[in-house]
Amino acid sequence: MDLRLQRLAQGAPQRLSGEVALYPLLTFTGSAEHDPAIARWFASRPDELGVIAWRWFALMRQCGPDVRELLHDGYPLVCVRDAPFAYVNAFTSHVNVGFFHGASLPDPARRLVGTGRYMRHVKLRPGEPPDEPALRALIDAAYQDILTRLPSPSR
Repeated sequence: MDLRLQRLAQGAPQRLSGEVALYPLLTFTGSAEHDPAIARWFASRPDELGVIAWRWFALMRQCGPDVRELLHDGYPLVCVRDAPFAYVNAFTSHVNVGFFHGASLPDPARRLVGTGRYMRHVKLRPGEPPDEPALRALIDAAYQDILTRLPSPSR
């Protein structure tokens, strides 16, 4: 068994020769081009936090023609095929824009927070302007990252 397969079987990150670290890929079933449950989620949050969340979720949707969405654990997320790469969630006083493989993303502006093994997020608060270029770059990087993690589609 080669080193990559041995490490994958042990649940270890797969990084050889400067490649993207590959972990066992989290997937969900039931994603759709446009999930009606997500429309209801945003409709139930017409306040400022919902507007903030919608702005960044709409940008995630535009990453590529293969982006799908799903409401999972009560928050909207975006996937490529069934593999999630980003999400938004509104809390009492802030919105999280999160990334499923955020620990592996380049973050030169140091906007990501969190200590989990894989996930990271950016907290957005009303009245505090976000670092738009940095957040856009993170969303784009998360999309590109999930594309590298997915096996090539069979033809």
